Formats: sequence, C-alpha cells, structure tokens
Amino acid sequence: MIEIIPAMDIIDASCVRLSQGDYSKCTVYSEDPVDMAMKFEDAGAGWIHLVDLDGAKSRKPVNLKTLERVASATSLKVEFGGGIKSGQSVSDVFNAGASRVVCGSIACSAPETFMEWIRKYGGERIVLGADAMNGKVAVNGWNEDSGLSLYELLENYSGTGLKSVIVTDISRDGMLEGPSVDLYSSLISRFPELTVIASGGVGKIDDIVALDRAGVESVIVGKAIYEGKITLGELGKYLVKN
Repeated sequence: MIEIIPAMDIIDASCVRLSQGDYSKCTVYSEDPVDMAMKFEDAGAGWIHLVDLDGAKSRKPVNLKTLERVASATSLKVEFGGGIKSGQSVSDVFNAGASRVVCGSIACSAPETFMEWIRKYGGERIVLGADAMNGKVAVNGWNEDSGLSLYELLENYSGTGLKSVIVTDISRDGMLEGPSVDLYSSLISRFPELTVIASGGVGKIDDIVALDRAGVESVIVGKAIYEGKITLGELGKYLVKN
C-alpha cells in the first residue's frame, strides 16, 4: 500500500505552500511548524517532508533550527531538502536531526560530488530530488533549467546505489488538479531499481488511490491537507509508521 509523507515547506520559520514553485504565490498555513508536525505524528505519520524554501533560494540551508525543533519534539523521521550544495551542508542537516537528505541541483551540476555523498552516507540516506517542468529538470529553487531531461538525470544515477528519487511535476505542484500518474508509471517501469516518490498535484483521496494502483510506493502531500481537501482522518490508513 502507498505511504503518505506529509509535506511542510518553510519560509521564515513558518509553514507555507507555493503554487507551481512561484514564491510570489505563497500562503502561510502555520507559524509553528512543530505544532503542525505534531498533528501529523498524532495522525500516524512516520515521515515528514521538510523543504527549506529560503535555503533553496540562498543555496544553503537556512531553517536548520526549524529542523532541529521538529526532530527533537517528535518521533517523526525527517527528509530535508533545500539549498544543499556542499558537504558541510549535508553534515549540518544530518546533525540537525534529518534521517534523509534530498539533493537536486547538485546532482545536475556536480554529479561526482553527489556520488561521493551517496558513497559516504549510503543510498538510503541520500535522496535525489528531481523537479521537472515539461520534462526538463529545474534547479535552484525551480528558477533555472538544468539542461537535462528527467529521464537523462535518472539514467545518470541508475545502478549507482541510489535508492530513492522524489519526482515533482512543477506544473501540478500546489494546483490540486491531480498528479502525473502516467509519468510515475512510466518511471517505475523504466527504473525498477529506484523507489519513485510522487510529489505534486494531489487534490483528493482518489488521486492517492490512482497512484497506489500505478505502483507508486510513496507520495508527498501538502496543500490538499492544508486546504482541507483531504482530512488527516481520510489519510489514516496510508499514514504508516516505518
């Protein structure tokens, strides 16, 4: 059964959501991310997806204090991404309490460095974040085109020890209009050695059912929860602690 990973995007230590990666389309949902994380934990979540949007723009983690607070106040395992472009940043994020580090831009611009991190920390703890718009991978807070297609990027890391990839369809992110089920199905078929984590577009419980039927193992859900399109009660059976 598919697992739900609730998402929290952080700007200025507050829990927010963007639409299609546009920083000008930002809605603040909670000024206390720890309180929100505790609600997810109480609902049965085992993981939380924490994105440092300030870090993505600054090209280095900015909201490590928020990560520390969430990790220390809950038993949730945290996967953290945003602005991780140096070995020191990776170390800082793990030391702040993250269980997994999500790297995107560095995997495109410096593949040897990304591979070094996989070897050092293991393919289970280093996750590839692939954010795509019209089949092309976007980097640096979704503000730049990497020049790589989504399939080219995944081919580069196929068979390297990488275990998981989070694939976000930027065009659907925050729009609540349904995920790219066909895209994820295609990726699962083409890269069976990778766990493909879906992100973007979930707007109702039927979307999660469709992803489950397509063989997706995990899906990140944010705005649909915050907007009340899907209740934590409805997600209950998918919030499985691992």
